[in-house]
Order: sequence, then structure tokens, then C-alpha cells
Amino acid sequence: MELVWLEDFIALAEHGSFVRAAEARHITQPAFSRRIRALEAWMGVTLFARTPQGTSLTEAGRAMRGGALESANRLHRLREEVREVAGKTARTLQFAATHSLSFTFFPRWIRQVESGMPIEALQLHTESMAGCEQMLMQGRVHFLLSHRHPEVPMRLDPSQFMSRKIEQDTLIPMIGAELGREFGADNDGGSVTGFDFLTAGDPVVPYLAYTEASGLGRIVAHRLRRDGEFDSREPLFTSHLAAVLMSMALENKGLAWLPLILAEAEWREGHLVRALGPDWDIPVEIHITRAKATLPASAEAFWQRLTTLA
Repeated sequence: MELVWLEDFIALAEHGSFVRAAEARHITQPAFSRRIRALEAWMGVTLFARTPQGTSLTEAGRAMRGGALESANRLHRLREEVREVAGKTARTLQFAATHSLSFTFFPRWIRQVESGMPIEALQLHTESMAGCEQMLMQGRVHFLLSHRHPEVPMRLDPSQFMSRKIEQDTLIPMIGAELGREFGADNDGGSVTGFDFLTAGDPVVPYLAYTEASGLGRIVAHRLRRDGEFDSREPLFTSHLAAVLMSMALENKGLAWLPLILAEAEWREGHLVRALGPDWDIPVEIHITRAKATLPASAEAFWQRLTTLA
């Protein structure tokens, strides 16, 4: 048994696709498939049912999932604790954060938290939401920073993980200023005038969407499912990166729901304008998530520091 096999198993169980899981693990699909077959051979059972539509856990696979998560976490924590005792590594806090929070929110937030309690060392891993969840589940990081919505559950077992709200944010439907002028949008919280791209037959503003790997994408998709007509529109462009969607919107390629914490400067300067009224805004929270299992002493001390700041 190898730790990497457990991590592969967790990724495939999460993604339900050899292709997507291999991408998340940053290896080729054939190599990933060989490792899954090696794990099944070692276990002596079939863990995944393979179909043209994807993969799903067999009964044996479902029985293994909880133990695989727990074992991977325990092994990563053990390695870190032993290396720390032996002086092989600094007391480094490991964070995973989605791209939209890494560039603007994290530096400001960590500076505030650090005030009065200097942090010896930290490392930030930036990934899609799916990638960040994998790192936390595998015990490769202590903490995950992400956007959360109360009606959209995370893909993390609440019996094994807990989170705390640290900030508020809003997803706002925005378009580039030039496109806004073309269709009569304003920047004062009003909706677009002169057309309604939710109505068939009227001019349609292209839709810039998040991919399934994006946490923001899950939240926006949940909101748009309330409007079947809009939800059914084929996006012009997709990305798991909010910064990429913002760049496309700035180039007047279409509409995107952008986190205010990322897009505020461009909005205030008039490069981006509101495309729909405030009823289409999506209030969200920024959370820090950790495993319920005991973390190394430096990570536990940091978590306690957050408690005093709440």
C-alpha cells in the first residue's frame, strides 16, 4: 500500500472521472489508471464501477472512503509532526486558498491576524476549489480559505471538518464599461435598460461561466437554477478562475458574477459596471476550514488566535 494510492482513490471518488481526477493529481490518465488498478489489486476488490458516463464507488469502495480519508490525513500529520520534532522543517502553517482569495484577500487578512502574534512561517497553495478540498482532505494543508454559501454544502464531510466565517463578500453580475454603454447599463445599482437578456428574442449578452471545479461556480449555479431560462443558456467561455472571467469581462466579452473582494477596484474606477439589479447579487461568506482532528501545535495555536479575534 502506498500513500499516493490512497490520494488517488480519494481524488477519483471525488471527481467521478479518470480524466478529471488525473488532471487534479497532475499526472497522465494512463498512469493514474495504472495506480488505481494497483490499489484494487492490493485490496483484492473492485473499488470503482466503470461506465462510459464515468465512475462510481462500488459497495466496497464506499466502505473504504471514510477510512482512506482518515488514513491519508493521519499519515500526513504524522510525517509533519516527526519532521518538526527532528528539526527538519520550520513550524510552517500550510494554507490552501482559491485563486480569487489568494491575490487580494489573503495578504490583507493574514497581516491582520498576525498583528500581535508573529507567524514563524507560512506557505500558501493556490488552487481551484476542488483542488483545495483535495489538499485539505489529504492532510497536505492545515487550513482552507474559500467562499461559502449556506445553501451550497462543501464536498467535505462535516463530521471530519469544521469551518469559521472570517469575512463577508458579494458576487455581483458585471460587464465591461464599453459593453455596458452599448446596452445602457449603469453603475449605480440599477439594472440594464433598453433590453433584457433573460427574455428570448432580445439582444443577448454572452455569459462567462465558472467550471464545475470552481467553488464560486457551484454557488452561482445554485442561484441561477431558480431561473430555468438563464440557467439553460450555453456560456460563451468558462474558467475556474474568477480573475480570468474578470479579464474577459473587462475585454467586453460578456457578463460574469464576480466577487466584490476581487473586482471592487475595477468597479469603482468604472472599468466594470453592474449588469443586473441588486436582486441578482449573491451574498457569500469567506470561511477558513480545518480538520477536526488535532493539528500540529503551531496550527492549533493559530486557530486559537482566530478564536480571540472573532
